[in-house]
Amino acid sequence: MSLNNSSEIKELRKFDVDLEFGQQWEKHIDDMFSGAKKCEVKTERDVWTRTGNICIEIESYGKPSGLTSTEAEIWVHNLVKDNELCCSLMFNTDKLRKIMEDMKPRTVMGGDNLASKLYLVNIAKLLAAVSQSQ
Repeated sequence: MSLNNSSEIKELRKFDVDLEFGQQWEKHIDDMFSGAKKCEVKTERDVWTRTGNICIEIESYGKPSGLTSTEAEIWVHNLVKDNELCCSLMFNTDKLRKIMEDMKPRTVMGGDNLASKLYLVNIAKLLAAVSQSQ
């Protein structure tokens, strides 16, 4: 039974395409949550609300880590404020690597003993780069 009650063939075709497209991405999310896809999950606490930046780890104690070493298909970056999840940004890991390569973000040292090299990435610029990436 179709949810679209239109008798216009053009509308019905669009609905079917939209439904198929939506179902494809519902499966993608279901695969992530069911463990069928491997995800790397990182979380930013509070500071991002003041700076507009996130940090993406690329090295720790002189060895590749985080984005440079993960085998995950999906990179999830949670944005938390006052211990409450505001949103989660999800990226195809390979595309995020390419975007970082193109953006050439500033690197900073952070983490325990300042032993991790991190990309300091402006969220707005990252999202703009995502919309421009191919």
